[in-house]
Amino acid sequence: MDLTPYLQTLKGGNLDEVLLSVAVSGKVALAVKGRFFLRCLCDSFNETTRIGCAVTDEPSCLHYLRQEPYELLICTDFLERGNGFELARKARTLQPDLRIVVLALGDAIPVEYSEATWLEAVVAEADFVEDQKPLEAAVIAVMGRHSYRSPSLRSGQLPYLSCPRLTPREYEVLDLLASGLTDREIAEQLVVSEETARTYTKRLLKTLEVGNRVQAVLKGMRCGMVQL
Repeated sequence: MDLTPYLQTLKGGNLDEVLLSVAVSGKVALAVKGRFFLRCLCDSFNETTRIGCAVTDEPSCLHYLRQEPYELLICTDFLERGNGFELARKARTLQPDLRIVVLALGDAIPVEYSEATWLEAVVAEADFVEDQKPLEAAVIAVMGRHSYRSPSLRSGQLPYLSCPRLTPREYEVLDLLASGLTDREIAEQLVVSEETARTYTKRLLKTLEVGNRVQAVLKGMRCGMVQL
């Protein structure tokens, strides 16, 4: 999926303050698995004009990187086509000065990449579910030309995961969130008002004990409740 042509139609708010405080002056490339997560990352930038590439697969991202210089690449290890770690390696070959952050949905760095000098920053999904700040910390680190590994990757221990029981309605809302739907679109699907849809989403976040939609979907994935 290529969301790049539609960036100007997106409105922020889904990822709260994750990347808003990070100063990025050049172009940003995003390559992440799933429409929902891609839209949320796009929303987290004050200026979508900074985003020159917003895709869900490796080949499309490499296509954009061949067209013009980029300053930052944020990608997930799993993609709809390709591999985020391989994308990072190839991207650095194309653009040696590119800063790269990988969000590891698999909570690990494969052995073949663990000592790679081009792999500057990696954030485990488990750490992001607990606290969105590791992603921001990783971006700040690479923009300052430093390396970063989120807490569980440094310690080798994943944080404890509590999986609550959801109501049938909460399962419905979680599935719709993971599909990338907005509150308005969720309201249309459930045949309720937009305000009611927002209330459903807030209740879901409270049940899952998370702070935003991305954390809700990722925790849902970790608990086996939903798939991207």
